[in-house]
Formats: sequence, structure tokens, C-alpha cells
Amino acid sequence: MVVEESDRYLEAERLGALLVAALVAAAVAVATRHVTIWSYIPLVLVAYFPMLVLFRRFPRLKLCFVGPARQALAVHERALASFFRKGLYRTRHETGILIFISLLERKVWILGDRGINAKIPEASWRELADELAAGLREGRAADALCHAVDACGDLLARHFPRGEDDRNELSDEVLTS
Repeated sequence: MVVEESDRYLEAERLGALLVAALVAAAVAVATRHVTIWSYIPLVLVAYFPMLVLFRRFPRLKLCFVGPARQALAVHERALASFFRKGLYRTRHETGILIFISLLERKVWILGDRGINAKIPEASWRELADELAAGLREGRAADALCHAVDACGDLLARHFPRGEDDRNELSDEVLTS
């Protein structure tokens, strides 16, 4: 699944817009040599809304105000929610898997269902996710994704050999939201 962003980061959007508006207002107040609280506050308010539009138009700016832990949490929560919302847990042997890519944060989570997690350690998924994320950052998205899908297939084939009555219970298409 590929998503544009895992969270809107409204707090970062508003904080960033307010901070930049305050800096712009300070620069205008100093340049006009009219620095009073009564002129500064209206300048901040006037500059705030264009800055808010700027942060919404260029979402990467928000990440300056979002720590890595908050980004990782947002990606993980969105991946978990997507896993359940898309019904990937509804397989006969609990073998659903989700490769979740969040483009804004350039982070990846690979989630396996209970049947998979009982046999394959989470560290294996984390390693594959880190490799895929590195490929995305380096501009090798297609190759990195193909490698990750092949590696997931190899891991699954090793622990869950295909039976004669097996059928593909989940779609193989790339999901977006």
C-alpha cells in the first residue's frame, strides 16, 4: 500500500505557519522601524494564513516541526489501521501481509498477520522495510520494491509451502488511500 502521508501533522502545520509568520512580521516591523506590540500582533495574524497555505501546499515543510519518533509512530499507526481496514487479516491461515509505504515520511512498515508472525520474526520484516526505505530515498523505488516483494515471497514460501488447495485470498494490486 502506498500513501502520500501517514498523518496531516496539523500541529506541525500550525506551529510552522505561526513561527514563520512571526519571523516575517518581525522582519517587516524592523524594516519599517515601527516595532510595537500593537503593530506586531496584526502583522503576525496577516502573515499567518499565507504561511498556513504554504505549509499545506508543500507538506515536506511540516516535517521540520515533527520529530522522527512522531513520524515513525504515525506511519506505524496508519499501517496497522490500513491492515485491518483493508481486511488483510481475513485469510484462512492468517497469512496476510502488508508492505506499507508512506511517501512524505519516506518510511516503510511491513506487517504480517498472526500466522506469519508466529513463524517469522519481526526483525526479518524490519530489515526488509529498512532496505526498501533506503531504496526509496536513493531513487531506486521500483527495484527496491521488487526486491522486497521477492524477499517476502521467499520468506513465505519457506515457512508456508503452497498446498494443492491454496488459492490467492487477497488482491495482489497496489493499494492507495
